[in-house]
Amino acid sequence: MITGYSVATLVVFIISIGFVIYPVSIPTPRRIPRIPINLTTAPILAIAILWAAQCLDPAVIRGGIVGTDGVKPYNILILFFSLAYMAITLDITGILQSAAFWVSNKGGSNGWKLYSYFYIMLTILSICLGNDPVILSGTAFLIYYTKVAELNHISWLMSEFAAANTASMVLFVGNPTNVVICEGFNVNNAAFTAYTILPFIACSVFCFLALGGQYRNKKYVPRKLNHATDLDARSVLLDPIGACVGSFMLASALILCLVVSFFGIDVWKISLPFATAKFIYDVAWDHYRFVRKLPMLGRGQQGPEENGVPSDDVNSIPDPVVVNNFSPHSSKVFAARWRSKGIALHKRLHAHFPTFFTALPRLPFALVPFAFSQFILIEALSHQGWIDVFGTWLLRATHGDMYRTIWLIGVLGVILCNISGTNIGATILLTKVVRAASPMLSDQTIRAAAIALAVASNIGAVSFTFSASLAGLLWKGILKQKGIIVKQTTFAYWNALPLVVMMVVGLSVVCAEMAVLYP
Repeated sequence: MITGYSVATLVVFIISIGFVIYPVSIPTPRRIPRIPINLTTAPILAIAILWAAQCLDPAVIRGGIVGTDGVKPYNILILFFSLAYMAITLDITGILQSAAFWVSNKGGSNGWKLYSYFYIMLTILSICLGNDPVILSGTAFLIYYTKVAELNHISWLMSEFAAANTASMVLFVGNPTNVVICEGFNVNNAAFTAYTILPFIACSVFCFLALGGQYRNKKYVPRKLNHATDLDARSVLLDPIGACVGSFMLASALILCLVVSFFGIDVWKISLPFATAKFIYDVAWDHYRFVRKLPMLGRGQQGPEENGVPSDDVNSIPDPVVVNNFSPHSSKVFAARWRSKGIALHKRLHAHFPTFFTALPRLPFALVPFAFSQFILIEALSHQGWIDVFGTWLLRATHGDMYRTIWLIGVLGVILCNISGTNIGATILLTKVVRAASPMLSDQTIRAAAIALAVASNIGAVSFTFSASLAGLLWKGILKQKGIIVKQTTFAYWNALPLVVMMVVGLSVVCAEMAVLYP
């Protein structure tokens, strides 16, 4: 039964999503930082308001953290972070940039040949590593390459973004949304790939055709490059041994995760030990190179004197000079002294263990509060009866028909990626809605809905708003750091055709699969 508390919960949830899509910062008095209301803070603030208004209780919060209906948020986040650490540390060795240089050399001066090779390379890397590491490295490389080759960057960067996000639907670890679907619908991890491989191939091929059609003008992809030069792929492979070890460990972890999924074992119990072993290797290997004065990550031996920090003990750093009338014991001087010591210590540790300290800031820590907050808010919607209402609407719209369900869930999934706080929020919400309607749906229809949602949640990132995915926000941030501003309207304009084409083709293939499997 819908009550005033239910309405308030839905309103607060929608407002929090608005701030995720369009973040703001609240002005504060001088010397106090502005208060941001964004992807990280808006959902947490919404939970605090709902708790204060007694729209949710501690049991709801616990359900959002521990999980309900077979969906375990901690399982998803541990798995994702474990594999993200291994993928990012592998990227740090330079193997992705080396692959990009090699592909560039193979493409030569033929513009469309090179464009095709880059699309294929980014697709393959995204299947193996997931979209985030490829977005991190691929974006930086393409910015550099298009600048040197005097190319229009928008066609190459949009192609990279589409390829990376489309390919992430293949493996269950390619995107956090895939893990939510496997957990929520009890889909075997290997079966997930079997279901999504054909929609992926269709989406990837037709996406490339759509990109080729809209960038057919030679100002976007010239027939012949004017500045084609051979690039030394070996020169950017900073740590060949680390690349070999990292590739072996990541591949072993992925294969073992697929195998144990047949036995009902939580895959984080596999991925976490592998990530821990990789961390131990990174620390030991960096320490060995540091002690033996071997080049580290492509740099000469820096040692503790990197960045001008003396090799003496950190405590030898002099105290800040006292100026004006401040006492040496004043709180400001004391804070400045400890800050300088902290900076010096960080530089020393970064010089000694560059792999870990380079990877650490690249891990998607913003995902943790956001994901848990989304689980809690949707659990609050369920507590107030909204999920059951949405489930009833789903049944009325589809009448339990499998093909109607595929198209409705698929189209809604793409739309909600843009308006429900990234594809993670959309996937969690629709998973709960389908489960609420599951008593009136056949097993085949539920499975079809799961695969349609898998397709929608991945291609939905290639959408109209940057906040449709964390990868979109990451991509936008990298471009901004490099001085390239892509407007929201530009992003939506160039994504519109590939998105519509992939949605139609992908969901059509899902329908065909279901027709064959469940005649």
